[in-house]
Amino acid sequence: MKRLLALLAACAMALGLTALFGPQAAAAAGCRVDYTVTSQWQGGFQAGVKVTNLGEPVTGWTLKFTMPDAGQKLVQGWNATWSQSGSAVSAVPVDWNRTLATGASADLGMVGSFTGANPKPTAFTLNGVACTGSVDGPPPVDPPAPGTGTPVDVNGKLHVCGVHLCNQYDRPVQLRGMSTHGIQWFNKCYNAASVDALAQDWKSDLLRVAMYVQEGGYETDPAGFTNRVNGLVDMAEARGMYAMIDFHTLTPGDPNHNLDRAKTFFASVATRNADKKNVIYEIANEPNGVSWTAVKSYAEQVIPVIRAADPDAVIIVGTRGWSSLGVSDGSDESEVVNNPVRADNIMYAFHFYAASHKDSYRTTLSRAASRLPLFVTEFGTVSATGGGAMDRASTTAWLDLLDQLKIGYANWTYSDANESSAAFRPGTCDGGDYSGSGVLTESGALLKSRISTPDSFPTG
Repeated sequence: MKRLLALLAACAMALGLTALFGPQAAAAAGCRVDYTVTSQWQGGFQAGVKVTNLGEPVTGWTLKFTMPDAGQKLVQGWNATWSQSGSAVSAVPVDWNRTLATGASADLGMVGSFTGANPKPTAFTLNGVACTGSVDGPPPVDPPAPGTGTPVDVNGKLHVCGVHLCNQYDRPVQLRGMSTHGIQWFNKCYNAASVDALAQDWKSDLLRVAMYVQEGGYETDPAGFTNRVNGLVDMAEARGMYAMIDFHTLTPGDPNHNLDRAKTFFASVATRNADKKNVIYEIANEPNGVSWTAVKSYAEQVIPVIRAADPDAVIIVGTRGWSSLGVSDGSDESEVVNNPVRADNIMYAFHFYAASHKDSYRTTLSRAASRLPLFVTEFGTVSATGGGAMDRASTTAWLDLLDQLKIGYANWTYSDANESSAAFRPGTCDGGDYSGSGVLTESGALLKSRISTPDSFPTG
């Protein structure tokens, strides 16, 4: 399972949004707008605007702002119904974001064009209330972040507590990052420059290293692929990111086919990386065509091998139906809840592709999150084939849900594959620029705009 509006994404994050839906309810106290130009090109740009309600809850709201330059025009937007009259732009929410509780935020986006300058919009208002960032005055100075430094510096060694991934302070954290494509095909995409861009420009918490076992992967050169995985773990560690070692089983779908290979591989990488704080083990990517009982049996044989060398690392277990908690096979999370893997400090994988997997999958995830520790180790903004148009609305609904539930995720893929799910345009990995906005696909621009927002990891 592995996603068009690249131009839209570029302009949409550049303009900033407002929303209106149904009868207006007055915002009682105040609001804040965080406006970010995420990419700009000749005559066009993409922007994101995060509007936060600081007053009483509102149902039905309109965010308005002014374009300071007469040449600035709204082209298209998302997560709201957009309109422009003269220099005045407004956005009206859609059903799922029409209510803003006190302290709640809505993430909007738009694509715009300009002929002169492209200054930041001004005079943001929410239901007529000026968005100054406070209830009765100019924006306050932001307090210092709860923790400073890289994600690993702040959080240290991770562990599972209840249904959450927790840091060294026993506080739930959400890791947000990217997955490589198969390193046997896209090895040239993963070098110092690209990993620097991921850590510094994307401000990613996580690099998932997808090591296919078949399809020209590990089974063809166990030592070579093990060394490449270890090298990427070191590169992530040097930049303060967590590294998820993904034993990427896909075909055949029964992970027991690779049981001996898994034991050999994980014994090696766990012994070598046991003293690191940044390593997470994902032991079976997408089990398919096999029962949960068989997946559980595999996990209960591989986990002890890791524990023998690295007794306190977080381990993630794939689930039935291409790691859908069984939903893609007509089941649900109950089979895992009623028959969990007999091991501590583990999580369960959940995968989705936003254009293919929508409400029924989100409902299952929401329900399961209260019973099981979950990590979205792979997802795409497109269809389950890895291609087709990006589904912005479904992707945004998914990311908002994951943020709400504090479930970590890795997007497929940090590569220049010739498919719409890739973050980079084809040919990017032949050059040396991974940080410029011009190299991003629509999917890449959207994910970068989400991942690069501050983490605010709790430390107290």
